[in-house]
Amino acid sequence: MRWQQVQQGPSAVYVVVLDPGEDAVRALTAFSRERSLGASRITAVGAFSEAVVGWFDREALDYRPIPVDEQCEVLSLIGDVAVADDGPAPHLHAVLGLSDGSTRGGHLLPGRVRPTLEVIVRDSPAEPAKTHHPEPGLAPIDLG
Repeated sequence: MRWQQVQQGPSAVYVVVLDPGEDAVRALTAFSRERSLGASRITAVGAFSEAVVGWFDREALDYRPIPVDEQCEVLSLIGDVAVADDGPAPHLHAVLGLSDGSTRGGHLLPGRVRPTLEVIVRDSPAEPAKTHHPEPGLAPIDLG
């Protein structure tokens, strides 16, 4: 992973470029924690050699995995970073383009970068936190 801060101040902006083989979720979690990000927006484009997106099953209170076992284009990756119980945590959704033109989308679980993932992280001076709620079984941003 390589990164550069392109805007200073309380609303910092970073360009992050992930290398082949890196797991996007792990790399962006590590970056968020190293930079102590609290309220950030993430957008990205690039490609994965393989990935798993998830669909949240409210009955099971867990993500149902949707594997993508082929090279795919990251057509859209958006998300946020907020402070969870164990530190800053990205929440990422992706739309992945497959070789036949179809797409798969959902909550990004792992995504193995190939050849690159180009990420823009826009930080904010706000510090919203995520609080786990038994119903719906998620940890949404807590505005209270």
